[in-house]
Amino acid sequence: MEAIERALEAEASCAEILNLAASVRGATNGLVVELLEDHLNNHVVRAEDDALRKAGADDMIEVMKRHLK
Repeated sequence: MEAIERALEAEASCAEILNLAASVRGATNGLVVELLEDHLNNHVVRAEDDALRKAGADDMIEVMKRHLK
């Protein structure tokens, strides 16, 4: 994000700023995948009981709905 801010301040070309934004999006998507995987493993797969498993799955479904919009 700081690179995008610097590029905007330096009046970089639209293509350069768009490429930076795509890089940020790719990095963010990678982070989201890691977080979803961690949540799935810790709060669904390894949940201590069915109620916790359902709550973990419900949380994950809501996050995925927001993320995939």
